[in-house]
Amino acid sequence: MSLLDFLRPRPKNTANIARERLRIIVAQERVTRDGPDYLPLLRNELLEVIRKYVHVGADAVQINVERSSEGEVLELSVALPEAGKATGTSG
Repeated sequence: MSLLDFLRPRPKNTANIARERLRIIVAQERVTRDGPDYLPLLRNELLEVIRKYVHVGADAVQINVERSSEGEVLELSVALPEAGKATGTSG
């Protein structure tokens, strides 16, 4: 091994990187495929209503459906800004 070999960057294993990216994409597709079709629409409508009162980002609303033998649970999480940053608009 020469000094130039030590200084030269080693090529990245692109096959492993591509495989990991594909695993992430497939995992995300499985999560969204198992969910009801109305969830994206519900999320967008909730976001519009929340934005009437508080300025929040597009990723502020997270919706998750958990299934068990007893039934389904719709979990809704809204990340609100700190107190004092609400727009306070009325009606």
